[in-house]
Amino acid sequence: MRKLRIVFMGTPEFAVPMLETLCSSAHEVVGVVTAPDKPAGRGMQLSESEVKVCALKHHLKILQPEKLKNPEFLAELSQLQADIFIVVAFRMLPEVVWNMPPLGTINLHASLLPQYRGAAPINRAIMNGEKETGVTTFFLQHEIDTGKIIFSEKIKIRQDETAGELYQELMKLGASVLLKTVDAIATGQYPQIAQDHITNINHAPKIFKDDCRINWSNSTQHIYNQIRGLSPYPAAFTTLDNKNFKILKAKPIPGANSKQTYNTDGYSYLRFNCLDGQIDVLECQMEGKKKMTIGDFLRGYKLIPL
Repeated sequence: MRKLRIVFMGTPEFAVPMLETLCSSAHEVVGVVTAPDKPAGRGMQLSESEVKVCALKHHLKILQPEKLKNPEFLAELSQLQADIFIVVAFRMLPEVVWNMPPLGTINLHASLLPQYRGAAPINRAIMNGEKETGVTTFFLQHEIDTGKIIFSEKIKIRQDETAGELYQELMKLGASVLLKTVDAIATGQYPQIAQDHITNINHAPKIFKDDCRINWSNSTQHIYNQIRGLSPYPAAFTTLDNKNFKILKAKPIPGANSKQTYNTDGYSYLRFNCLDGQIDVLECQMEGKKKMTIGDFLRGYKLIPL
């Protein structure tokens, strides 16, 4: 098997296990491209991306371009003489970048392509009530998430699983599938499967505030999936006493509801009524407050039973 020279491109925590795996492999990571440091926190001190922190630990060369078409960045990237670029949770690349390495640029996406192309595949899969998802490696081309598939691997979604929990599982799965992909490319024997041109594709656009707002006229299962798919961040929310009230964990109670907005005993439970049942809140966060169990919330917040 040929030893490949790799440039890795990524920014958030999700990409870190993939970079760690490649650093421990038979291949050589010759550079890492990640987001520029940004001010964060109350002191607005510069914060490094999780991928940069990992790259520093492994003493890797780091590039942090503001613009991916910057001539200086492109020259420095070319000088690394990489055989292949690997992209995990990074921004959209211009063709001048993804077409640079001789073996191409591969991306790892957290869905079973062609389903859930887009920015929020983990959230959207749970919000839509899917029973399974997975990861896919593919070659980048012009249209986003449409290139030829190399490998994909499935994973089941538990009925009560949240986006945060699935995120952790897909990070681990992604690392093994990515290494399998790189090893296959190094041998020169790997599949290139064209994505089917089908019309019933579920897409995964970025999550906006309106996606997080709960509509209590929807079904119990629809709302429960919304809560799971947005937990722990950015979180589904409703309005309580004219304040935003995030619901982080809940339990669906089908078949039992009333005309009231919610039911509570004022100290141990809070249940919102919806189309065909109730949503029993287990963990929440009132606007301006920290996350807490519903019992702790009700002990400190005098919510009047309706």
